[in-house]
Amino acid sequence: MRVWSKELTFSTRRHREVLDITDEVLDAVRESGIKNGILLVQLPHATAALVLNENESGLIQDLLDKLEDFAPMRGGYYHDRIDDNAHAHLKSAFIGSSRVLPVINGRVVRGTWQNFLVIEQDGPRTRRLVILVMGE
Repeated sequence: MRVWSKELTFSTRRHREVLDITDEVLDAVRESGIKNGILLVQLPHATAALVLNENESGLIQDLLDKLEDFAPMRGGYYHDRIDDNAHAHLKSAFIGSSRVLPVINGRVVRGTWQNFLVIEQDGPRTRRLVILVMGE
């Protein structure tokens, strides 16, 4: 079994936003040369999340709005006593920061409307993305 990895960096521009990183992930899988195996995509940050969903402007706004309903910025959190970003930590903790998908015949197996979306909740920041492909 081969193991291949790549680390990407990107910057967010707003405090709350959604970035589509699908092309970068799919390019990396092609670059790996692995035809059949497992893809792991990890966003190693505690205040941003990674989802698979549709990149449609209405849905993006719905995601941001519902996340704000779930954990509003000024929610009286204990963590805000030391760092004013508890809302972002909570959102990331409940959504998650990694995704694992199969790679079959050189293609990532995902649904038609499943794009890799980074949900920024504590920007603007420079973020890292780790892509690991294992297989043959």
